[in-house]
Amino acid sequence: MGCLGNLLWFIFGGALSGLSWCLAGCLWCITVVGIPVGMQCFKFAALSFFPFGKEVRYGGGAGSLLLNIIWLVVSGFPLAIEHAAWGIVLCVTVIGIPFGMQQFKLAKLALMPFGSEVV
Repeated sequence: MGCLGNLLWFIFGGALSGLSWCLAGCLWCITVVGIPVGMQCFKFAALSFFPFGKEVRYGGGAGSLLLNIIWLVVSGFPLAIEHAAWGIVLCVTVIGIPFGMQQFKLAKLALMPFGSEVV
C-alpha cells in the first residue's frame, strides 16, 4: 500500500497538506529566530506529502516542550484543525479511512512537532 497509497494521497489532497506545512515554514523563516522552527516545518512537509510507510516517534525534553507551546499558539492549532477536519471528511467513506488515519497522524504531529522523529 505504501507506493500506491502515497501516489493517491499526493493527488487527492496530500499536495495541499504539504503546501500548508511549507507555508508555515516560510512564515517562520522570515525571522532569524524562527529559522530552526521553519526548517522543522519543511521536514514535516516531506512527511505530509508522502506519509504512508512512515511512523512518527514522540520524545523530547524541556526545550521541546517550550517550543511546542510557542508553536501551538502561533501555528499549531490551524494546522491541526486542518488535518483533523480532512481526517473526519475522509473517514466518512470506507475507502477514505486509511487516508483519514494519515490525516489524524499529521494532526497529532501538528500539535507536538518538536521532539518528534519521523522513522
